[in-house]
Amino acid sequence: MLRVGVFGVGHLGKFHLNNWKEITDVDLVGFFDPDDKNAAAVEEKYNLKRFEQAEDLMDACDAVDIVAPTVFHFNLCETALKKGKHVFVEKPLANTMDEARELLKLAKESNVKFQVGHVERFNPAFIALEKHQLNPMFIEVHRLAQFNPRGTDVSVILDLMIHDIDIILHIVKSNVSYISANGVAVMSDTPDIANVRIEFDNGCVANLTSSRISMKKMRKIRLFQKDAYIGIDFLEKKAEVIRIDSPGDKSVFTFDIETNNGKKTIAIANPEVKDGNAILMELEAFKNAITNNTETPVSIIDGFRAMDVAHQILEKIKDRQL
Repeated sequence: MLRVGVFGVGHLGKFHLNNWKEITDVDLVGFFDPDDKNAAAVEEKYNLKRFEQAEDLMDACDAVDIVAPTVFHFNLCETALKKGKHVFVEKPLANTMDEARELLKLAKESNVKFQVGHVERFNPAFIALEKHQLNPMFIEVHRLAQFNPRGTDVSVILDLMIHDIDIILHIVKSNVSYISANGVAVMSDTPDIANVRIEFDNGCVANLTSSRISMKKMRKIRLFQKDAYIGIDFLEKKAEVIRIDSPGDKSVFTFDIETNNGKKTIAIANPEVKDGNAILMELEAFKNAITNNTETPVSIIDGFRAMDVAHQILEKIKDRQL
């Protein structure tokens, strides 16, 4: 039985509590949250023990789930790693790159599992494309959200865009060669809307737009590669593949077009997207990595790389504003 403690039971933390209760062979030993009013409500609703001190909860469990605000990630992760506890921490990994580097060093020295909460990796629409070869040369991303004061302790880059940065770095197997970016702070003290261009050594280019001051929600990524277009709607949980058909392929719908190189058959397929709870799936994956002694699907190195690119973007935006 894996003993788990949750650190931070705000809006997202409550989702984590609900999902941990559904996972077998897990003993949810309690939670830590400094907000007395919120903690009392959680203690009553979930019939779960509140720990007054974070270290006391760490001592009582095998694995920690850190869902606290980003500014607290480093201290909680550092303490957990030094105590030899397995760590799940919500994105972004830490508040600064120096903190992230120190956590990376500590994690390498510790014989524990470490997973970063980039939940879109577990989105059913993204998982539906696992069997498709993704080798994009151009990527277009739009992640738009309506304004909500919750989450504005960090910029839109670290709040929203970092999801797509992680997905892109996971798909594109090449190093980043160049970044250009522009962003504007509208409702908060940090950028609320940003547009970014990331170029890779292999020639791939990604164009990302993120906003948390939009009238409507959107979470879409479009991948363009040789002979194919792949669309992923993370919000609606839909996927679409349009490609040049090959003999013997069994596609949902095909039609012919005339080109300068003769007739081409276009195939349109909508991969089956199975129902799935992404948060539940990522927490289960973390638990399975511990019990089976396997690698976590979103490692601390993945979290570090996404954060590194995000901070390069923030520096580019800062340079434009000087």
